[in-house]
Amino acid sequence: MDTTSSAYQLLELIALSGECSPDVLQHLHISPSYGEKLITRLKSENYIKTHYKDQLRGYRLTSAGKKLLLSLHPERFSFYLSGNCDTNRPRSDYPRRLRLHQASMVYAMLLAADITTFRDKKPRLFQPDVREPCSISPPVFYHSREIKELGAETVKINNSRCIGILFAAKCIYPVFYTGDSLIKWEYRTELKVKALLSYHASQGILSAGHLKPSYHQDTPIRALLIGKGMDTSLKLLTSTGGFQKSYFYLDTSFEHFHYIPDSREGTVMLKLLCSPKLMNALRDLLLSDLKPPCSDYGLEHDAVSDDLPVLLAFDFDMLKISRFHTALSLHGIHGNLICFDFQKEILKLYFQKTVTITTIDLEKFERRFLS
Repeated sequence: MDTTSSAYQLLELIALSGECSPDVLQHLHISPSYGEKLITRLKSENYIKTHYKDQLRGYRLTSAGKKLLLSLHPERFSFYLSGNCDTNRPRSDYPRRLRLHQASMVYAMLLAADITTFRDKKPRLFQPDVREPCSISPPVFYHSREIKELGAETVKINNSRCIGILFAAKCIYPVFYTGDSLIKWEYRTELKVKALLSYHASQGILSAGHLKPSYHQDTPIRALLIGKGMDTSLKLLTSTGGFQKSYFYLDTSFEHFHYIPDSREGTVMLKLLCSPKLMNALRDLLLSDLKPPCSDYGLEHDAVSDDLPVLLAFDFDMLKISRFHTALSLHGIHGNLICFDFQKEILKLYFQKTVTITTIDLEKFERRFLS
């Protein structure tokens, strides 16, 4: 099989996730009509099968499909296609299948954003028997199961909703997938995820002497939430946690909560969030015609325009957006927001008439910064 073909890329995603959501096809740039033909062909060749239960449809590898991938790339797939793990022997209960589907969407976006994900392309960073310093080229993603290779110290984060960790240049992102509803959330558990990463960044396997380039005790650890479209972000912004605070709400487990949609726009945002150079270049461009922040306003903002505070919201840090919203309401003043065009409608709904919104054309941004 041609390893550059869409068919092979789909088989890879199914192998990595165990059971793959049909929605991953959009990230492979496969049209619905061609997608149907591709699935039909892979079924007829006995490489995949459809698993349908509890109104959840997914694709799984057959024995022939697993043998094909293991014969082509054993060092890449043996971790996922051996033993009694969920990726090799997927269970049938709905919550575990749904988590596999969510992981497949995250993998699809990571690969579309050219983020290193495959095991043969990155060091075994979390294996306790590694003695020599590791070298990585960010951005690199490690699934939660790979992190748990550390052993006993990860028991405390077993209940985390984190799909995995994205190591970017100068920043670390625990990645969560929330779909189109509020994700289950346990504050203390997610706080332990941050504490584990902070420890390893300051003196563990992510620090100097163990990793090149290394992290340090002041490395920002930012939560990254991926959801279904931009509508879900409004649910997250306005959530109070539900009964007994068992669902997501903007707490203090992380200093930053970024949100991106599981779409092409989200893939572009992934590239942006993983590149300090791109982030700084865009910020500098946007701030070039604005006045510097003014302390007299008594609220967090990035600049001043027409004597009003301006917030750069293009990175969609929900905590920062929420604080700006609250401060404008408390002070009874108007503000300005700068965001991408696909983020505008949700921010308009959230802020109502308290802000004026200026948008960045995403396609123009891509042509200028990512071409």
